[in-house]
Amino acid sequence: MSDLEQTRLVRTELPGPRSAALMLRKQAFVSPGVGTTMPVFATRAAGGIVEDVDGNRLIDLGSGIAVTTVGSSAPRVVAAVQAQVAEFTHTCFMITPYESYVAVAEALARLTPGDHEKRSALFNSGSEAVENAVKMARSYTGRSAVVVFDHAYHGRTNLTMAMTAKVAPYKHGFGPFAAEVYRAPMSYPLRDGLSGAEAARRAIGQIETQVGAGNLAAVVIEPIQGEGGFVVPAEGFLPALADWCRTNGVVFVADEVQSGFGRTGTMFASETEDVVPDLVVSAKGIAGGLPLSAVTGRAEIMDAVHPGGLGGTYGGNPLACAAALAVIETIESDGLLERARQIETLVRERFARVDDPRIAEVRGRGAMLAVELVQPGTGEPDAALAKSIAAHAHSQGVITLTCGTWGNVIRFLPPLSISDELLTEALDIVVAGLEVTR
Repeated sequence: MSDLEQTRLVRTELPGPRSAALMLRKQAFVSPGVGTTMPVFATRAAGGIVEDVDGNRLIDLGSGIAVTTVGSSAPRVVAAVQAQVAEFTHTCFMITPYESYVAVAEALARLTPGDHEKRSALFNSGSEAVENAVKMARSYTGRSAVVVFDHAYHGRTNLTMAMTAKVAPYKHGFGPFAAEVYRAPMSYPLRDGLSGAEAARRAIGQIETQVGAGNLAAVVIEPIQGEGGFVVPAEGFLPALADWCRTNGVVFVADEVQSGFGRTGTMFASETEDVVPDLVVSAKGIAGGLPLSAVTGRAEIMDAVHPGGLGGTYGGNPLACAAALAVIETIESDGLLERARQIETLVRERFARVDDPRIAEVRGRGAMLAVELVQPGTGEPDAALAKSIAAHAHSQGVITLTCGTWGNVIRFLPPLSISDELLTEALDIVVAGLEVTR
């Protein structure tokens, strides 16, 4: 177990002198297209703390964007990776396969929604897995069109940029993009006021009119949207879409890159409404910080792809597979699904005590929660407020992320290993940021 002390400590102004010196090196040698949320450089991380090169200890409310769900340097993950790296680091599963890849696929068949026969294919990143899910759907259906939703984020590769809704910073200047991608209206209860059934009828009507079921290979949706603002669709929206897809022979793809692997208090967010996707995309929290992603789905869809049509040199790397198996063991053995629900209760109770008309909504599930900030009276998104609150938190040693189509959402993605004391302290600092911006 890491000996990193689980307390916040701000010893210097942030950034400290060593981080500032490293930032100068970054500016000299790293593309400016690779931005950073905080100008500090990490040396250690464990539990709910990230320590920087100047000895500051920061409370982590980001988990590397929902990656270190079980905690950075989680003991089982560390031990599994150390054991594997001593055996071999790579052979390429497509050349000489190894058992851990198969074991991860077996675990995914057990963990993903539904009791049908399943297969998996492993890749490196969420974007790569989303692209491969589209490939599988097109191969299976013989159709080409793909429907995604307002506020969606699916990645930074060419196809996934086309699928992502927000232009800046993800798409600006990078076109042209892949064709046959169509956008439908998302259920966004705070802003559309529609029930799940009403929002589904609106979306399906647009899909039928502007795309046509006979042309459609897949509907791809985040059960809880990530970069788009942690938008939770109204109850009934996802089941209605899934039912329509099933009736019309369209592959229903759940992009659970950010919402999967215990983040929402269930293993996958789709489970909340008993939605059984045809394909589930996993990444981020799947391997405790090592690069791994997966597409898991119905055997008949996965089997439709010709041999050699899926893969990649590093897909399902043995170190990442060892880490993934340790992550799964940690979630199940340490009761982390319940811990995610406890975190939700703590966060909601803290904000229930805040009387501020600039908070339009606290939403999300488990340890995937957000606060949407608006201008009082008008309800217009207030990105400047979100930026100011995040800057206050950063200055006090709390890693805080923003998101949302309009940049007006503060999101909370703490590792499930964070203590109540650290989480409460971090939330108090965020709430204090509201006060100093009045």
